[in-house]
Amino acid sequence: MLTITQDLHDRIVAHARADHPDEACGVIAGPVGSDRPERFIPMLNAARSPTFYEFDSTDLLKLYREMDDRDEEPVVIYHSHTATEAYPSRTDVTYANEPGAHYVLVSTAECGNGEGPAEFRSFRITEGEISEEDVKIVPAY
Repeated sequence: MLTITQDLHDRIVAHARADHPDEACGVIAGPVGSDRPERFIPMLNAARSPTFYEFDSTDLLKLYREMDDRDEEPVVIYHSHTATEAYPSRTDVTYANEPGAHYVLVSTAECGNGEGPAEFRSFRITEGEISEEDVKIVPAY
């Protein structure tokens, strides 16, 4: 189960809406071994695409070095789908290389950058296998 604060949930959804119609992407880092998302890190979708996201390789290298220096790891890796449901695509599964991370998907297909509800779901992706998990939104840790 992914336990995440309301603030972090809202920031992910806001990022997805702001980047619509392109896919948004980012990471929430947390202390190594804690499974607790804490530090919100919105990233630039280098592909600038409504159907695909890609982290800029330079930004990603910088992020991993920073997380290493801070004894953090990627607890949540998130991105949005702008025209489909919040479910991992074959491409998403192919590029899922953090077996310990929660892969959060937000669909802005129904709400776009407006005020309607966005679909928010979390998955574990390990060795090509997708497992949806419950999401518990809490006021604070």
